[in-house]
Amino acid sequence: MALRALAERVGRHLLGTQRRLAVAESCTGGWLAKCLTDIPGSSQWFERGYVTYSNAAKEQALAVSASVIETFGAVSRPTVEQMAAGALHASGAQLALAITGVAGPDGGSPAKPVGLVWLALAQRNGPCAALEQHFSGDREAVRRAAVAAALRLLLAVP
Repeated sequence: MALRALAERVGRHLLGTQRRLAVAESCTGGWLAKCLTDIPGSSQWFERGYVTYSNAAKEQALAVSASVIETFGAVSRPTVEQMAAGALHASGAQLALAITGVAGPDGGSPAKPVGLVWLALAQRNGPCAALEQHFSGDREAVRRAAVAAALRLLLAVP
């Protein structure tokens, strides 16, 4: 399904459940926020987006612990969970979705190859769920797949 159609479904879902969303993006560089705000009426359910590409930005804007980044790396479950929790706390939204990953073509390692993406969804008064994904293709393909996975994750929230 095309990103636009997925984003429209997310918008209808959020509007129907009367929830607002914040996003925190690293490797996707704002692509998720763009897809969501391309939908007319998105101001009714989209709260805000953070593009925290650098480690310092993650620490400053989202309160990600420097020790977590140092210990686990920027592309890790603990980091993405803290990104989602930080966006939720800072925004006042009911849901926050975070994305971090290795889009390539460089920057990968045997432990964290190009195409590795972590997503986390935090809910106010609810759990934070993290998901590890591996995508193939060039930089654009990895980023596009990450955005699609994020939209699908949002649709899975009851």
